Amino acid sequence: MELSNESRRLGEEKISKLLLQFSVPCVMGLLISAFYNIVDQIFIGNSELGFLGNAATGVSFPIICIANAFAWCAGDGAASYLSICSGRNDSQSAHKCVGTGITVTAVISIILMVICELFNEPLMRLFGASDQTAEMAVEYFAIVAAAFPVYLLMNVMNSMIRADGSPTYAMVAMLIGAVTNIILDPIFIFLLDWGIAGAAWATVIGQILSFSACVKYFFQPKSFKLSSRSFLPDRKILLNTIALGASTFVTQISIVVVSLTSNIMLAKYGSLSVYGPDIPISVFSIQTKVYTVVQNIVVGIVLGSQPIFGYNYGACRMDRVRQTYSIVLKASLIVGLAATALFQLWPQGVIGIFGSGDELYMDFAVKTFRIFLALMTGTSLVKMSAIFFQSIGCSVRAVAASLVRDILCFTPLAIILPAILESKEAGTGISGILYAAPIADFIAVIVIVILTVPFFKNLKKKEEEAAVHAGSAGKEADSVIWPSRPGVIITIAREHGTAGKQIGKLLAERLGIPFYYKEMTALAAQESGLNKDFMADINTNSPAILHELYLSTNVMKQAVIAQEQIIRKIADAGSCVIVGRAADYILREHDNVVSIFFHAPKEFRAENIMEMYGDSREDAMANIRHSDAARSAYYWNISGQHWNDARNYDICLDASIGRTQCVEIIMKHLESRNH
Repeated sequence: MELSNESRRLGEEKISKLLLQFSVPCVMGLLISAFYNIVDQIFIGNSELGFLGNAATGVSFPIICIANAFAWCAGDGAASYLSICSGRNDSQSAHKCVGTGITVTAVISIILMVICELFNEPLMRLFGASDQTAEMAVEYFAIVAAAFPVYLLMNVMNSMIRADGSPTYAMVAMLIGAVTNIILDPIFIFLLDWGIAGAAWATVIGQILSFSACVKYFFQPKSFKLSSRSFLPDRKILLNTIALGASTFVTQISIVVVSLTSNIMLAKYGSLSVYGPDIPISVFSIQTKVYTVVQNIVVGIVLGSQPIFGYNYGACRMDRVRQTYSIVLKASLIVGLAATALFQLWPQGVIGIFGSGDELYMDFAVKTFRIFLALMTGTSLVKMSAIFFQSIGCSVRAVAASLVRDILCFTPLAIILPAILESKEAGTGISGILYAAPIADFIAVIVIVILTVPFFKNLKKKEEEAAVHAGSAGKEADSVIWPSRPGVIITIAREHGTAGKQIGKLLAERLGIPFYYKEMTALAAQESGLNKDFMADINTNSPAILHELYLSTNVMKQAVIAQEQIIRKIADAGSCVIVGRAADYILREHDNVVSIFFHAPKEFRAENIMEMYGDSREDAMANIRHSDAARSAYYWNISGQHWNDARNYDICLDASIGRTQCVEIIMKHLESRNH
């Protein structure tokens, strides 16, 4: 079987060329998104509103992040699901996925808008607004929150447009809004003298134009066609998109936790210092936006490398994984070091872009950039590592890398250090917040090294094992779809230890039809270019936790799509028995499918496993828990349904009655179908 052109490119083309092609659009898109947030800060800071205006806009940032968490969860989840639907040519699910994502986002955005408008001032106070900035913060946020439906739908639709194979259009749509914001800010703030409301209106009008450009695309998309039915939410698809977008939601919420903690601590300990509460919050709102620009460059580079990492890891081309990692690591470190040098040597120049302030303001701003961002190169490494591990399916490492810096280190340090310093000398607690960041960065880098070094040591071993298996499995590598007569297709799902595979083989022999188990993954490997053993071990390698995150990674989605395509081709070839891989759901539209589920008491299954594999009883029970959980997660990821729900199958059998008896019962059922 021929590899697809895209697979050939990922596995063979020069890596630097691939990275330029994939990463540049990602970086540009993320930078445009970052500029949306920065433009207002620049013009407000240079107006008569000064640093107080920046403080007023800064307190709304965590709430906007909360709104984004919901939008990007739906958007990224729907985009991932749309990619899966495109890969398996499932146009029916594709349009429902898009419509469900849009409808759910619209409902959530309206709810958030109402809550924010009703509780505007209490929210601003909660997130750090002082007596001097509360009025401006309320005025700004009232306008921005009113546009939440437009803003959130714009983000969701933009993600879907990228997933539909139009990243350039998605980037241009965002660019239209950003340019509009840049043009309107000076007009509204300075020429019309609308103050902070002018900044808000410039932002909202830019969002409306970007939203309009996104809406226009949906009249002529590539891989789906929308109708009124598309927008009726589909529960199964919704649950799938939420699972796929969960990691994005967690990432955004972690930003909220950090922002909220910082604002509360800055307001508390700023009030006890010579700076007061407003200077620290204003400076931190600027620092956050500048920091976001730098991190978006790094994130864009790594996001662009995801398909390269994922495909080559799945194909066991570990040399290309290492080479890609080396290039991305160097690029990330260069970006981080260049930014650090700028912030250490010329912080006044960066700060000056956002307006000027008095001596106290500049003193705190310089300290913040030099101390808080001292080890931001380490943060770049942490962000890069989290995305890298997620792209190759190492979900436990990915989550650890994602949480270690912000949640596990910075947040507790930002609470503890100021209290310690303030107890020793009044007015110094504010410095504790500044030092919390480099300490958190240092600890996080150590953790990343611990996660990464052993991983790369094992890559060489994996590559050698793959070479040995490839050399000794010639027959399996040349697996073919066997010709068969028209007739029944039997799919078998089973609890671990029921011997469902062996029963299926006996049944195939009895019927004189092909039997597919390992052959199915070998065929899918040939189709996709992924490694056969990697394909076969998807459920084996799935971690004991985070199954959904593991299955939502790029390389896992490639493997799942390849297997689904092969299952359909096998079914088209004629009567057969197919074991596992949610074949019953994939072939649900075939009239000639009989789906079977084997279950049995745990003790019976443990005895079977002990006999077949020589496991101890404790190991057998542990394997049952792990395998059943992994199979359940895989089925849920594919179908949005529960794997062991009897309603999903034509026949459910207790395998403890015996293999021969199970075959006889199925044969009688097949005979009754023919009469």
